[in-house]
Amino acid sequence: MKAIILAAGEGTRLRPLTRTRPKPMLPIANRPLLEHVLEAAHEAGIDEFVFVVGYKRERIQSHFGDGDDWGVDIEYANQEKQLGTGHAVLQAEPFVEGEFLALNGDRIVEPSAISAVVEERRENGGPVMAVTRVENPANYGVVDLDERRVRSIEEKPPAHTVETEFINAGVYGLDESVFDKLRAAESEGELAITTTIQAADGPLRAVPFDGLWLDVSHLWDLLSVNARVLDRSGATSGSSGSVHDRATVVGPVSRGGDVRIRPGATVLPGTALGDNVEIGSNAVVSNAVVLPDASVGDGAVVRDCIVGENASIGPNTTVEGGDSDVVVDGEFYGDVRLGGVVGDNAVVGGAAVLEPGTVLGNDSAVSSGVVVDGRIENSAVVRRG
Repeated sequence: MKAIILAAGEGTRLRPLTRTRPKPMLPIANRPLLEHVLEAAHEAGIDEFVFVVGYKRERIQSHFGDGDDWGVDIEYANQEKQLGTGHAVLQAEPFVEGEFLALNGDRIVEPSAISAVVEERRENGGPVMAVTRVENPANYGVVDLDERRVRSIEEKPPAHTVETEFINAGVYGLDESVFDKLRAAESEGELAITTTIQAADGPLRAVPFDGLWLDVSHLWDLLSVNARVLDRSGATSGSSGSVHDRATVVGPVSRGGDVRIRPGATVLPGTALGDNVEIGSNAVVSNAVVLPDASVGDGAVVRDCIVGENASIGPNTTVEGGDSDVVVDGEFYGDVRLGGVVGDNAVVGGAAVLEPGTVLGNDSAVSSGVVVDGRIENSAVVRRG
């Protein structure tokens, strides 16, 4: 059975990081999010894949190629305009015959969930989807069940109306008959796969599972998912680089190649340091995702923070971390754990302070000694006074 993995989206709520890379290529424990999805499906017995790509697709195709490095076969379907999950699945039609799986490329699930969908599909036929329980179901696609039959799927309903803990886990077992239904339902607006499979012939059945399910929708999710994956996998190290004898690394921490951790520096759990990252003397880095070629200056404190590729944080700068209130696309999110985000190629001068929840755009610059709060646009310059 082939698996279609939906990986065409930009992920606008994850800007500025997705200005230069597609959402599925965001790093989790120093590997692309999409790589974790691929490996889970492969462990579940899938070795033929169709990646539906679109936004900055060359980043995905150059990394995965034909799949040979993972022992699988990968083909690519292009979704030129991101018109929803149903439209994305439709782009893979030329590559699929008979039964297939469809998975979201931005959600990490345990292989057992994928295997369970395959087994249910093969035993009973008809459309199948995985469902799981979460604490805040209103943030996702809420699934109303009658035992194992799906009565309805509602995307992000008002919290006070939700009477179930089950949500759509983003793993579907389907067959080629769904393509005709998708074409019939296609319109100028976005087309969701859930809308079509609910209207398919025969009941839509749910496969509940209680295992690992990790979703990356917002910047703070990148931190929490990275930490969760590190907790499960333990610390990893690159093949080169140096950790000074007087530096302290408390795992789980992931280190890429050529990482340099200077004397007196402290790197604490939940941290992933990408290739060629430098952590300065006496700096403290905790629960952070630091992308390749970035640097953290001497004496800096960086907590609950994402540091973009080739970004620079000056000496004695403080990202204190902790909970904050963040507005994304006009929507308010309270008490999320996000110390800050420093975009790709951004430069933060010495002794600056980033208040909790600060997001610096790509190529922005913050002068020394400045206190920054809120969202700073790409290429902006923030000066004292």
